[in-house]
Amino acid sequence: MNDDMKNTEPEEKPESPDYVEEKLHSTISPVFAAFFGLVAIFLLYEVGGGLMALVIFGWPMENADVNALRLLTVGGQMLLMLLPALVLTKLIYDDVTTLLRVRIPKLREVLLFLLGLFILIPLLQNIIFIQNYIFAKLAQSSHFVHQVQTFFDKLDDSVEKTYNSLLSSHSVFEASFIIFVVAVTPAICEEIFFRGYIQNSLEQKWKPFWSILVTAVFFGLFHFNPYGLVALIILGAYLGFAAHTSNSIFVSMVIHFTNNFVSVIAYFVLGDKELINTTVTGNENLSPAVISFVALAIVFGVFVYLLKKNYHKIASN
Repeated sequence: MNDDMKNTEPEEKPESPDYVEEKLHSTISPVFAAFFGLVAIFLLYEVGGGLMALVIFGWPMENADVNALRLLTVGGQMLLMLLPALVLTKLIYDDVTTLLRVRIPKLREVLLFLLGLFILIPLLQNIIFIQNYIFAKLAQSSHFVHQVQTFFDKLDDSVEKTYNSLLSSHSVFEASFIIFVVAVTPAICEEIFFRGYIQNSLEQKWKPFWSILVTAVFFGLFHFNPYGLVALIILGAYLGFAAHTSNSIFVSMVIHFTNNFVSVIAYFVLGDKELINTTVTGNENLSPAVISFVALAIVFGVFVYLLKKNYHKIASN
């Protein structure tokens, strides 16, 4: 009889948004709070921060003092993105910890999502190549597309030169500081803002799928990278999926950090000539990229499905 009684006791459910029935109390509509935050941070960080950089360094930006630019990058993200996001969260919601998904994950949870990232990285590289190949083909037959491509090339060239300047290292100390600027700071600031404040605000009223997707779209747009937009949206969606499924902002932070860290290390080891090539003529052989894309897309899709289906068992064991 005692055994029967034990068997009828409800199992302890893992901490996950799927099991959260009570919505957080907020002083304004959570959806309005999310879009107000997007507009506010855009004006503060993108517009205000950009104007500040232009006033301090002038144009073109690649001629700026690199260490001063790195410090401005860190300060801008902390003061114009992270701090406003935390202030808005505190003013609008009664439970900051829950909204920002402050839960320490188990190591195996983090490792599982990192496995997905290492499947996703080469998949995104193939997507960028295929997209640019199609774009180049269209530009050959359309004057309008050619003009758009020319504009994108100039914007991409300016962004790449600035990025290369930020990543140029001459010592171990400088390399460590670059990793802090490019990998650590964005992982903290962007994840708290996008996957914490924005996505979870939307999840208070919307289904997780749409909350993740809309947040990912704005995450991509905020980076002002025309050739990387689609890849950034997909990466943002995976970060959102990880944060929602694990109910931990630290999981998406680790994934975000690792993605940026891998890019920085690739630059240190291989140099800018070996980074993803956005200059595609349209005369390349597309077949290997398509085959690789299809294979990786299937593997990644199966991985995400199995992870979502079995996550609670994995997390609770």
